[in-house]
Amino acid sequence: MPRTKPSRLELALIAEVDKYGYRVTATQLERWRQQLWLPRTKEWRDPDGSVRSEVVHLTIGLVRASGQGRSVSWAGWVCWALADTPDTAERLRKALLTSLRRPVERAGLDVEQVPSGDSDSAFEAREALAAQLLNNRRSPRRDLDGTLREHAAKAGVELPPTRSVPNLFHRALTEPGARMMVGGAADVGFEGLMESWEATWPEGKETIKRMRTAHREAELAGVDLMAQSPMADGLRGLMREIEQADDRLLCAAVRACTKASGTLAVLWTRAVQQPELVHHLMSDVMWDQWVRVGGLAPNGAAGEVAIAISTVQYLVIPGWADDLHRFQAVMETLIAPSGERASARC
Repeated sequence: MPRTKPSRLELALIAEVDKYGYRVTATQLERWRQQLWLPRTKEWRDPDGSVRSEVVHLTIGLVRASGQGRSVSWAGWVCWALADTPDTAERLRKALLTSLRRPVERAGLDVEQVPSGDSDSAFEAREALAAQLLNNRRSPRRDLDGTLREHAAKAGVELPPTRSVPNLFHRALTEPGARMMVGGAADVGFEGLMESWEATWPEGKETIKRMRTAHREAELAGVDLMAQSPMADGLRGLMREIEQADDRLLCAAVRACTKASGTLAVLWTRAVQQPELVHHLMSDVMWDQWVRVGGLAPNGAAGEVAIAISTVQYLVIPGWADDLHRFQAVMETLIAPSGERASARC
């Protein structure tokens, strides 16, 4: 059955989007409404009858995200999080869980079938599954941080001192990471984790020593820091946090994480002409806590996994959400024209 002609309201929205130099079709609008990325048409109008600016900008965001035949990807999550309804929260929850499962499912693992318990057979089975997760996985010589530091050293540019391991993708780190993902933190243990850090970060002796001291003091106080880790129960634990999160908190977490990733992407494109921006970013603790581990979220499956991991961090790590909001404010200051930054400091 042929589609009916666009309504006057759809034509009005198409015209508003066109004013910004973007093109959208009535067919796209209908599809995006069905996905709940756009609100129902009865919610499009302001009291004066004009199309709400929020709807116009949502539509422009979807047009930009779907350009050149790409999938809308996590831009659709932004729309669900902004709508903040039970229906959109449920769609958001399913999308996040799908993204968290994707890397292990590509390796042929079924999270629900991972054996639990302390028996030797269960542990050995988890070890075998973790090894399977790493099959054919390439370990690059450097990650984002290491690459930037290498180029800066060649150019004679001084960057802020490193606070963490130089390469998050080093095999000595990805192996215990895979074991934690499959079986949880107890399968690696604190000392096993520290040994992997020592193998990849010989310059970090003082930091590792402080971490060992803090862990020992916590143990004496009857606190198990590894049990408090987001990876305490591995991937199943991360998924459980998403499954059990309050709808409104889940939407708030995704709004914050996607907004921060979008802001970071803008800064990153400007850093080519303004390299001092990278120095500002690397000076903040959120460089290691967020940017290096998923802050830069591209369009597509890899970006969806990055946003999902950031969302879990937002939900479960004490103080992480406050740090992200603070860092968002820092990035917005950096992204403003220099004159605006000067007036903001006055």
